[in-house]
Amino acid sequence: MTDIIDVGRIAALNDILRRSLSGGTLVLTAGIIALGRERQQIILDAIAALDRFDLDSDPYGERNFGALEAAGECVFFKVDCFGRSGRFASPDPTDASVTTRLLTVMLAREY
Repeated sequence: MTDIIDVGRIAALNDILRRSLSGGTLVLTAGIIALGRERQQIILDAIAALDRFDLDSDPYGERNFGALEAAGECVFFKVDCFGRSGRFASPDPTDASVTTRLLTVMLAREY
């Protein structure tokens, strides 16, 4: 028996976190923090506004990764889905009751 994954639901939940910073936890790397609040906000606004995903950056259609230019920086973001303990992958990333989403924002040079 094969489980069918609702990729559209995963993408929608990832979009909620990316656009509104609700439904998960935001993590900013040291490089992003060092930019200061004004540039951080510009970056977060650019991530929220991103509406173009392609097969190179989003091969599974989950809208969980992006690379963009904002505030004069090349920035990466990644959404990961963990189980409630935060230690292992979520057993069902379509179910917010068993999933903790983590949005990490970093400078490309920190990768």
